[in-house]
Amino acid sequence: QVQLVESGGGLVQAGGSLRLSCAASGFTFRAYTMNWFRRAPGKEREFVAGISWSGGSTSYGDSVKGRFTISRDNFKNTVFLQMNSLKPEDTAVYYCNFHRSDRDYWGQGTQVTVSS
Repeated sequence: QVQLVESGGGLVQAGGSLRLSCAASGFTFRAYTMNWFRRAPGKEREFVAGISWSGGSTSYGDSVKGRFTISRDNFKNTVFLQMNSLKPEDTAVYYCNFHRSDRDYWGQGTQVTVSS
């Protein structure tokens, strides 16, 4: 059974940092691109970052480029999102995701709140 469990969210002041983790199980983690998305209240879901199966290729949404870094540990089946220089507009629920066989899998999400 596929499971994605996010952690690391919380309340932080603007300019601060957080590191999110997503622990994966129930599938061959090292074979898949992993992604982070977020959804802010009243807004559409937004792509944040993605990382290839090997970690050799990454991509970022325009709003987080230069501030967020995605990484992965294929031995620990975990993907990370280091978030620096946080802004109030980064406030959202952050979700871990991967796509397999025409289906998207999602975690339960972790809340990030950035105060001004």
